[in-house]
Amino acid sequence: MTAQNAGESTIKPTDLRGILKYVPMFRDHVFVIALDGSLVAHENFQNVLLDIAVLRSLNIKVILVHGVGQQLNALAETRQIQITNAHGEGKTDAQTLELATEASALVSLSIMQGLTRNGLRCALSNGVRSKENGIVKGDDQLFSGRVDKLDVALFNSLLDANTIPIVTPIAFNREGTSLRINSDLLAAELASQLDASKLVYLTTQDGLRLDGQPLTNLPVAELETLLKQAHAGITERLHSKAQHAVQVIEAGVPRAHILDGRLFGALLNEIFDKVGIGTMVYSNEYQSIRRAVKVDAYSIYNITRNGVRSETLRDRSQEEIEAAIENFLVYEIDGSIVACVHLQSYDAEKVIEIGSVYVQPFYQNKGVGRQMVEYAEVDAKQRGAQRVIAMTTQATNFFTKLCGFQEGSSAELPATREAHYLANGRNSKILYKDL
Repeated sequence: MTAQNAGESTIKPTDLRGILKYVPMFRDHVFVIALDGSLVAHENFQNVLLDIAVLRSLNIKVILVHGVGQQLNALAETRQIQITNAHGEGKTDAQTLELATEASALVSLSIMQGLTRNGLRCALSNGVRSKENGIVKGDDQLFSGRVDKLDVALFNSLLDANTIPIVTPIAFNREGTSLRINSDLLAAELASQLDASKLVYLTTQDGLRLDGQPLTNLPVAELETLLKQAHAGITERLHSKAQHAVQVIEAGVPRAHILDGRLFGALLNEIFDKVGIGTMVYSNEYQSIRRAVKVDAYSIYNITRNGVRSETLRDRSQEEIEAAIENFLVYEIDGSIVACVHLQSYDAEKVIEIGSVYVQPFYQNKGVGRQMVEYAEVDAKQRGAQRVIAMTTQATNFFTKLCGFQEGSSAELPATREAHYLANGRNSKILYKDL
């Protein structure tokens, strides 16, 4: 199946409602997007730039990093010059650097022209300072370099001015000498130091595969294990991206994506669709969440007292909590429970209510509540639930803007839950989310 046909059969346009529910989550976040030189030369690249324009319209800050491998190879072939490496992963001699610099100028110009056509501001800068790789395993790497320092203030000022920084794989050292940097490495460094929410590698290959099967959602620990296996099946050109995806997540970036930019709408579908179309590598942000056990009842009772007093949670005695302990999830840090959530199933587990969501004050506004709800949704889906519901008197914005719920009426509730809702008189907002 060709890339174009695959796109027609598997990629649906992401509808406006699907995008809008993510807007509060990503507004003012930084996305670093790495573009392979081969993608810049591809016929679908103009659609990629259009996707980037959509991200900017949603107030997502974007940094573009580009490679030059295909363009460098083409120049070398045309001029019959032997180059030392095409992708910045080995030594770079003087003539390879000269061609790479020319290729970089051509690619940057192409990107700037495309962004201009989409009404976007962009800028090249000297915000990356490079340093020679020196001698590696006895071999002088000549004009190959690595990142010495990033001018974070400069990049942030461009982003705050609604300008897309375009970062090339050619950077200057302290003396102003040009050095070639691998673009995968460069993108990872930028994502790490600019506190990006996502690093996206857009290439002209499928995402990662294992035994012919696509790897869609991959915990970083699993990818680390794969990279240590000699016959993991990761192609040479994706191996670098996989390695840097691991490094960037270990540096604190929550998500790294590897996807085929030739597919129409690939970028938007990967970011705004639950399923996605490439490989998403992620940190295990849910590692602190576990199912409650009997001895947790006292802690759950204590941390929820403030919520009960403010009438955001319904009152449960310690005995009631203990009797239903298997339906609670808790968030534990250093042996202390700092948050909880209660799950109640209805209609043979087709509908599950997410209730008693409470986070201790010190840990509020740090994403703990959102993680608890997301984990609860995953738990509900694994149990076969088709919908989750929530009742709240004071946390409507949390559920709708951060967790993607919709406001509904009592008609959205299972019959037994509706009867209890009408009888208790709390007049809570009714929220729901289809899984």
